Formats: sequence, structure tokens, C-alpha cells
Amino acid sequence: MSDDRIIEITLDDVSLVSRIPEVEHERAIAIYDLLEENSFIPIGDFKGPYTVHLAIEDTNRLAFHIGNLDNDLLHKTTMGLTPFRRIIREYFSICESYFDAIKRMTPSQIETIDMARRSLHNEGSAILMDRLHEKISLDKDTARRFFTLICVLHFKG
Repeated sequence: MSDDRIIEITLDDVSLVSRIPEVEHERAIAIYDLLEENSFIPIGDFKGPYTVHLAIEDTNRLAFHIGNLDNDLLHKTTMGLTPFRRIIREYFSICESYFDAIKRMTPSQIETIDMARRSLHNEGSAILMDRLHEKISLDKDTARRFFTLICVLHFKG
């Protein structure tokens, strides 16, 4: 197994305002999937595997606190969240529609909403990969899971 991976990930509890069941479920799945399989390579002279702590700082910056096996801080990378505002707002809206649809719509209607949800998720993941490309190298699946966690940190319920 490659050392270019995350073995532990935590989210800033201060940022986690609301833990409604649907959001908590998405958080748990994203973390589980991320730890099962990921590609995470901080740019620089660092040796993995890594621990990562995600936090929103100054209300508009995402911080990746990257540590080693002993949780010693190796590097901190931050990026502005302004490019994500629209996509996160639209993603929350479509997720709300999706969760409502599951309760009362037909499978084909649910599938249509789910396709839109996945499309927005892919768009957010692509933005994340682009914004981090000089700081952290991620594969597409890892970026998708991180985008989910960014949304969880933004959820105000």
C-alpha cells in the first residue's frame, strides 16, 4: 500500500454546527470511503502516510492541517472558499430536493435529481482539484470525498 495516502481524517468541531442525520450520514460515508481508498500527495518534501484535520478559518478559508503518524504537524495548506460558494449553495438545494424526493417521488424522478446532484458534486470536486493543484495532488475520488466534507463543514442546518 502506498504511503501517499491519508490514514486519519478529522473535521473541526467548531465548524460542525448542525448534525442532522442526513448530513452526519454523508460525513461518515465520506470519511469511511476516503480512508478506504485515497491518493493524497502534499507538494513538498513530505513522507506519508498522513493525518489530515480540515477546518474553516476566518469564515472563508479552508485549512488542511497535514500531519504524520505521530500527529506532528508537517504542513498547513489553506485556500479561499469563495469559488465554492455558488456550487455549495446549489448542492445543498439539490440535496434537499433529493432527500424530499426519496420520500414521495418515483424512482425515475429520484434518478433525475440524483444525476443533477452528482453533476454538481463532480463540478465541486474539479474546482477543488484545480485550486489545490500546486499544493496537494488528489485523485478524482479523493477530491469528491473532500468536497463532501467541505459541504459538511458549511452546513448550517
